[in-house]
Amino acid sequence: MSKLAEKIEHYTEASKKLRLGLSEDLIQKVTKGLGPSIYNKDAESVSCSSKDELARVRDNFLKKKLGLKESDDALDAAIKEVCEKMGSSNRNKYRALFYALLAKKFGKESVYA
Repeated sequence: MSKLAEKIEHYTEASKKLRLGLSEDLIQKVTKGLGPSIYNKDAESVSCSSKDELARVRDNFLKKKLGLKESDDALDAAIKEVCEKMGSSNRNKYRALFYALLAKKFGKESVYA
């Protein structure tokens, strides 16, 4: 099994455990879209306690990648909602799952088609 397949399997299991309701297909596409960053322990997870990182998620993922035009406040509220959905005590907020939840929330799964 390749490292990518192992990561996809790991994220799929984590999604099921957290009951996030994400399809394996979306998890696979988002994971592939993240590229080699998924193999870097620091880049693999999103820190909901870091304002700088959450601003980067908003600007680089939601605005640039997904092309959203909503206000920063609306985007920040969506990010906060995903942080809560993944669990405040959960230290492993995997970026692939985090981004998949945001794409699903805004109906932008087609970006990964």
